[in-house]
Amino acid sequence: MSARSNVLAPYLEFSRIGFVNVLAFRLRYYTGILTYLINVTVYYFIWSAVFRAQSAAAASGAASSSSIGGYNLPQMLTYVSIGWIIRSFYWNTIDQEMAYEVIEGKIAMDFIKPVSIQWMWIARAIGESAFRLIMLTAPTAVVVALLFPVRGPASWNSFAMFLIAVAGSFLLMGAINFMIGTLAIPLKSILALIRAKYWLIELLSGLLIPMTIFPRWAQTVCFWMPFEHIAFTPLQLYLGKLSGAAAGRALAIEWFWVAALLWLGKVWWDRATRKITIHGG
Repeated sequence: MSARSNVLAPYLEFSRIGFVNVLAFRLRYYTGILTYLINVTVYYFIWSAVFRAQSAAAASGAASSSSIGGYNLPQMLTYVSIGWIIRSFYWNTIDQEMAYEVIEGKIAMDFIKPVSIQWMWIARAIGESAFRLIMLTAPTAVVVALLFPVRGPASWNSFAMFLIAVAGSFLLMGAINFMIGTLAIPLKSILALIRAKYWLIELLSGLLIPMTIFPRWAQTVCFWMPFEHIAFTPLQLYLGKLSGAAAGRALAIEWFWVAALLWLGKVWWDRATRKITIHGG
């Protein structure tokens, strides 16, 4: 076995463990299909009502437009549907699991493992997301496509870039959640922080509403943060809103944030673990 294989072998095993562990919670993923379907349905009716009201305003002579934030109704419904589908893949709970391990004192076992703790957690999340892809993302995509007017990608090239961006979305979520989870070491309990992070990312990632609907000043601020690359950038690529140089630039910025946050997570872990008090066990 080569030296590279020896290095990768433990992380492949962590991924396998992550995949196998969620088998114990299969019902959660079956009900997840229903949960994501409900989310898509709610936003389908909300945006349908918004565009219907806009059409009524146009019929009455009021100034109006057939698009909102640069999206017409079919594009908006596709944006919402694909957004929730990819969320079922890239979402992970690294921070929650780290928080519980700190509370229970199990985090002590991580220090004796001759591997990168950061990549151990990300590898486990890869295994979980592989399970999600098979048991949650794919079934959800099929059901949503059958029930709602979801458009296909703008082109094969757009779809290829979309897949690259979704891979970046997963790593961004993994890097952010690892940094949040590391905060459990000095703070002891971060459950409230995790809830705040949840709603912050739901909003600033562009999942709930496209970033183009935000006020101009908010768009400028969000441009300098990594969150919009979690959902908004992949969805823009899928719909063909970004192409050519603009698409390449968006992907480059996304993967810059992936590298930067992974590096910051490693630095923060090293600093946070210089002094640690462990209870429980």
